[in-house]
Amino acid sequence: MGADVCEVLGSLERDRCTGVVRVGGDGAFHVDRGAVVRAESRHVSAGAGLDPELSALLAMFDAAYFLLGSGAEPVFTEGAAGGDLRVTVATLVHEQRRRRARLDAAWPDGGVDLAPVVPVRRVRRQRVILTGVQAEILLNADGRRTPARLARDLGRTAFGCLLAVRGLAAASLVRTDPPESAGESPRELPVEWAPPDHDVLDRLRTALVELG
Repeated sequence: MGADVCEVLGSLERDRCTGVVRVGGDGAFHVDRGAVVRAESRHVSAGAGLDPELSALLAMFDAAYFLLGSGAEPVFTEGAAGGDLRVTVATLVHEQRRRRARLDAAWPDGGVDLAPVVPVRRVRRQRVILTGVQAEILLNADGRRTPARLARDLGRTAFGCLLAVRGLAAASLVRTDPPESAGESPRELPVEWAPPDHDVLDRLRTALVELG
């Protein structure tokens, strides 16, 4: 078994190397003289509409969260690396662990992070308090888009949407079990999803307006 992503980045940092570390088809880290200057993930958009530097930093941390947890083999290619930030490997690892701890505290099953967001058809609770992001996610969830895809489409950070979906899972407002389908691969999407309860969506729309 080859070295994991953290080991490769740590080695490049010690040797002050410059180039790109590709993590399978998941994305890549751009490294300049050992510092990570950019991170790209197929799960994460370029930014979230904030001030440019903050937006780029949040996008890097979002991408690093997925890349550092990837099981793909990292491959380093020496050469030019593009990016304006300079972040140490330890900082990325610390932030990934902090984010994972927050996500696990909200809902301990990471399976909802990469699964399509499917609202439940019936809400068993009479009163549900939602954040603005949670209401926005439920209003836009179509049973096909993952939290990260919704984040891109809604102009939100990936982590913000992941945390919101974990909270929705804890409140039993989204499905957390894979749909039953004979012979279906765990990574495949079902052919058809049950439509959401429109009464619930109407109440959520009202809640979204009230939350601003």
